[in-house]
Amino acid sequence: MPIVNKVHSLVIGVDEAGRGPLAGPVLSAAVAIEEVIDGVRDSKRISAGKRETLFNLIVEKAIAFGIGIASWEEIDKWNILNATLLSMKRALASFEMDYRMKFRAFPSGAIVLVDGNRKIPDIEFTQKTIVKGDALVYEISAASIIAKVTRDRIMIALSRKYPQYAFERHKGYPTHLHKILLGEFGACEVHRKTFLRGVYEEKRLW
Repeated sequence: MPIVNKVHSLVIGVDEAGRGPLAGPVLSAAVAIEEVIDGVRDSKRISAGKRETLFNLIVEKAIAFGIGIASWEEIDKWNILNATLLSMKRALASFEMDYRMKFRAFPSGAIVLVDGNRKIPDIEFTQKTIVKGDALVYEISAASIIAKVTRDRIMIALSRKYPQYAFERHKGYPTHLHKILLGEFGACEVHRKTFLRGVYEEKRLW
């Protein structure tokens, strides 16, 4: 499955979840894992129940992992691309902390494999971008599962605070249901205001 020759001592996969939704954060995960877990692939190709099972296995068997979040306020302030890269940088900082706690050392010699075509700015690691890496590289697939499951859990928690938007069903994505509820209730504080511009031209939602 991996398309990169593992000449480095440690391979860290990085992927994000939540670039497209109208609400909620964008979240990234970084993970290094050598044990092959059957069924790990691009999180979008796996059912929610299977993702939960794989999430637990990945966390249990990972050498180290980290999670980074950029909020809806940061998305509106910096734009989604910059916020995504910020969440990836934070995920690597979280990964490094987890690694240092376990091994009392910096993960020297590591290479970071990033899903997509944009490198993460201002990080200490060697990195390589891989378009469609979540479908091609095992470590990125594992990161995609961690990111997706964690973000879904956040949106389910937000649905308890804002039950009128049914975030537990669509996770903030621009589904027909979400658009209907936005039209009825307007936007709440966790909606990305810059994403809503142009979605409803006839009705201001905030």
